[in-house]
Amino acid sequence: MKKQKKTQEKEYRRKLIKRRKPNRSVAGDIALYLFLLMVAFVMAFPIIYAVSSALKPLDELFRFPPTIFAKHPTIDNFSDLFVTMGKSWVTFSRYLFNTVFITFVGTAGHLIIASMGAFVLAKYEFPGNQTFFKIVTVAMMFTGYVTQIPNYLILNRLGWIDTYWAIIIPAFASPMGLFLMKQFMEGLPTSLIEAAKIDGANEWRVFAGIVMPNVKPAWMTLIIFSVQALWNNRASTYIYSEERKTLVYALQQIQSGGIARTGQGAAVLVVVMVVPILIFVFSESQILETMASSGLKD
Repeated sequence: MKKQKKTQEKEYRRKLIKRRKPNRSVAGDIALYLFLLMVAFVMAFPIIYAVSSALKPLDELFRFPPTIFAKHPTIDNFSDLFVTMGKSWVTFSRYLFNTVFITFVGTAGHLIIASMGAFVLAKYEFPGNQTFFKIVTVAMMFTGYVTQIPNYLILNRLGWIDTYWAIIIPAFASPMGLFLMKQFMEGLPTSLIEAAKIDGANEWRVFAGIVMPNVKPAWMTLIIFSVQALWNNRASTYIYSEERKTLVYALQQIQSGGIARTGQGAAVLVVVMVVPILIFVFSESQILETMASSGLKD
């Protein structure tokens, strides 16, 4: 009986694989893969060129016509960059701490506040529910340049100018996170939440143990956007003390040092972009895995 059952399972799998096989010719498959390789190269080319430029000596950076890859790769640009940073009045580790602290606290607070607010808006009915969400949607139309003066006046009145909170607190209230989480939570089955409440789970247990794990793609995407925005924030509008400035600001000051620092400027570009790229790569794999394995329907 067991052998017969295994044989039937193998036959079923063989038929299933055969049924799923796309109806394409070999030439069509080759053309599709060539197209995907071309698109991948176009998307990866800016990163490849930035890294290659950071590895070029100074004479190759000014060569015309420019070359894509370095003929004599060197890490002198990176060593010169850290030597220049080491001569600064504020140490490199201090700039790095400022950026990491602002990015971590701002992202964590944005994720928690946006998720809690989105859960209430998506799964509860109360007076003004739709009106509040419309206000959030309208707020997404205004860029930071439009709201910069009102934000500065409010932060100045609160006494937060020239502090970390001038960057962190506005990051908590970014409307993009609330909109993204709310739209994703609306697709979560209400029956799942009701079943958890019948089993005795309180509101916090439902939110932390049921809702958040099932909307992992949304909050992983939110982390990517938040880290990218905060890591690349120069914070020069609200922070004036040198010991509180961010790493990106300090690196861009070196980048604007003239022709002699062109190689260091290329290294700055790589240092600035490496963290957001790594966050995106690791988070994207988890997003795809979650979306492939979690499909809840009413």
